[in-house]
Amino acid sequence: MSTTEYVPPKVWTWNKASGGRFANINRPIAGPTQDKELPVGKHPMQLYSLGTPNGQKVTIMLEELLALGHAGAEYDAWLIRIGEGEQFGSGFVGINPNSKIPALLDRSGPLNGSGGPIRVFESGAILMHLAEKFGAFLPKVGDPVRAEVLSWLFWQMGSAPYLGGGFGHFYAYAPTKIEYAIDRFAMETKRQLDVLDRRLAESRFLGGDDYTIADIAVWPWYGGLAKGLLYGSAEFLAVQDYKHVNRWADEIGARPAVKRGRIVNRLQGDPKAQLRERHDASDFELRTEDKVGAKG
Repeated sequence: MSTTEYVPPKVWTWNKASGGRFANINRPIAGPTQDKELPVGKHPMQLYSLGTPNGQKVTIMLEELLALGHAGAEYDAWLIRIGEGEQFGSGFVGINPNSKIPALLDRSGPLNGSGGPIRVFESGAILMHLAEKFGAFLPKVGDPVRAEVLSWLFWQMGSAPYLGGGFGHFYAYAPTKIEYAIDRFAMETKRQLDVLDRRLAESRFLGGDDYTIADIAVWPWYGGLAKGLLYGSAEFLAVQDYKHVNRWADEIGARPAVKRGRIVNRLQGDPKAQLRERHDASDFELRTEDKVGAKG
């Protein structure tokens, strides 16, 4: 890939691979590439995902709901290996036409009057669906705190692409280090960290005094960044300077449900912190990769 000046053609065509870590799955068209039905387990919630920050949001939410005693949040978490293109199977595309994880099939009852399962895709929509279904982690309509929570939830949806697809891609995954691109997105990432740091200087959690879906959405991305878990970039971004973000990240990271949720559908890192599929609460004790590998 050349870093010399590029003159765009009048009409762009897809005539070469994009390069980089995800070149084999990037394409300019949607829809399935293969006929492949999805497995279905026994629980009300069927999650098809991967343990990326976006996937962690939903597994953390489900674990938090279960910790509150909401048995209807019991779930099967099926692994979708996006590096192998499993998100382009016909079954997955049927739940999420955008072919991105996570995707949820709610089989708990007829909320839409049809009697059939409800598909929910996009992590923010899944968090809202679950929060409203179980009446947890989101203030009710009419509560002024609800607007604050939703504002930070949607802040994350709009901001994280600059962190992940922008900074993360050019800093860690692009085949060529491009100074302009890295500088541009590093600047934006640090601005976002400063936005969060200023908010968390005045508030325990993003919505106010209580832990909500705003924190659940933001923590896997920006909490992970602050604690050096993303892109090997902690020193480069001087994340230790954001003391309020770090205080918040530590508090949330210590929650038992967060500890459980962040390892579900995980494929990398310490085998003790990889629960590749989750079908029962006992899997956290019995089915992490260190134990599965030892049996093999």
